[in-house]
Amino acid sequence: MVRSATKSDASAICAIYNHYVLNTPVTFEEEVVTKEDMAARIAKVQSGYPWLVAEREGIVVGYAYASRWKSRCAYRYSVETTVYVDNNVCKSGIGSELYVQLIADLKKISMHSLIGGIALPNTASVALHEKFGFRKVAQFEQVGWKFDRWIDVGYWELIL
Repeated sequence: MVRSATKSDASAICAIYNHYVLNTPVTFEEEVVTKEDMAARIAKVQSGYPWLVAEREGIVVGYAYASRWKSRCAYRYSVETTVYVDNNVCKSGIGSELYVQLIADLKKISMHSLIGGIALPNTASVALHEKFGFRKVAQFEQVGWKFDRWIDVGYWELIL
């Protein structure tokens, strides 16, 4: 089941996200996020965009959201999309379920350009984005430093 996130989902979302913070370069955050901070992030995003969670048997196993791409007014129809799935259930279709609903929700609010930033290499994330028609439009080399190494970031875009 995919539904809108609530403040009470913050702990479960932190559990998913903090695994990636502590163990992978896919997010450039280096400190764990508290449930209070996550609840504030959810509220901020939901003031204008969707934040969704996927549940299995009542347990949050993934989430996706869209956020403003840039602050200038002319970017108002462009968003950055984000999806994370519980590390224990990756490759089970949850990311796809979340993206189906997220893209549908973004169409309803007249978004035009969806942008996914991917720390590279990340074959699973690239495959997910390309499955939905995103195409690679840019790559920045060595823009992040985490785990004592430089990380590239690629950008994939989907025009709705």
